[in-house]
Amino acid sequence: MHSKILFILHIPPPVNGAAMVGQFIKQSKVINTQFDADYINLTTSFSLDRIGKSDIRKYLTVLQIQVKILKALINRNYDLCYMSFTAKGAGFYKDLFVVAILKLFRKNIIYHFHNKGIAKSSKSRLNNLLYRIAFRNTRTILLSPHLYNDVAGYVDKKDVYFCANGIPETESEKNPTRTIMQPCKLLFLSNMMEEKGVLVLLEACKLLKDKGLDFECHFVGAWSDISEEMFTATVQEYNIQENIFAYGKKLNGDKKAFLQQADIFILPTNNDCFPLVLLEAMEYGLPVISTPEGGIPDIVVNGENGFLVPQRDVKALVDKLSILMQEPDLRTKMGAAGRKRYEEFFTLGKFEQNMAEILEDAIAHKNCNRQNSWYSK
Repeated sequence: MHSKILFILHIPPPVNGAAMVGQFIKQSKVINTQFDADYINLTTSFSLDRIGKSDIRKYLTVLQIQVKILKALINRNYDLCYMSFTAKGAGFYKDLFVVAILKLFRKNIIYHFHNKGIAKSSKSRLNNLLYRIAFRNTRTILLSPHLYNDVAGYVDKKDVYFCANGIPETESEKNPTRTIMQPCKLLFLSNMMEEKGVLVLLEACKLLKDKGLDFECHFVGAWSDISEEMFTATVQEYNIQENIFAYGKKLNGDKKAFLQQADIFILPTNNDCFPLVLLEAMEYGLPVISTPEGGIPDIVVNGENGFLVPQRDVKALVDKLSILMQEPDLRTKMGAAGRKRYEEFFTLGKFEQNMAEILEDAIAHKNCNRQNSWYSK
């Protein structure tokens, strides 16, 4: 008989990294063949603008989730309960009720973190106590060894697994080639949020125009704390209307077209763990410019498949963009290196296999330190 696992995770909408990974797990043939799996959606905010906000519908959804989990635990004896756990804030307190239910039933628990902030949040005496209770006798999956320090105060390394995210291949060409054309096309593809570096990139575009470089910068993503009005006002203030294009949210084939036509991918993020969009850019053979945030140094090897620049450092971003914009051969070389790195470490198949091995090990209660199983420096 297959081991029984209850997966408590996020599923779109909204579309974000945690929800996409949750969907990959739920649809995984590898996981669903190897395990007898049940799934409960932990999502309570079904649009980006509702995240972090409270209303009666959200409280009712939370209650419904708790009832579903109770029923599942009463009806089946699971060998493992997997939970996508929110690291801090209101989501953390909401998830604690689920943790309490799982601990009440004395379940074998493994957490999967797609965000961070525990080390900072734990400075509160109350939060420190809650984290100690939540992590006791559990195991944890992190996206990268770079993120271990965030949980080090509560989880021994022997109880931590590292599993990089992976994405399905959508590009038909194994070695995509790009036509070198002017103007150089820059692409930002993420939710339109300040923490993703939207305003930093706009300022960089102003400086690139001042330097006389020929380029277009295309912004693709759902409007969030950066509204369309705020974005447009900033573009007008910088006098870069001829260089900047914004499209709002695009999915599937529409998103693919932007990746196919771009020359350079930029995500100057201030708050991330392991952005799936960087893997998408690498799959399409794009050189990447990002920041050394979270697990990004495992994705972008500085100087190999792109550049890492300090957060909020507009000058550094302009310097690296200028290099890539003026050296098409370097863009091609870095893009090919990124495609190779994607194929080696970040396919959906590799993620599924790594996740299945982790779940099997957690069920068997074996100590396992897999720090170097999926990436190289």
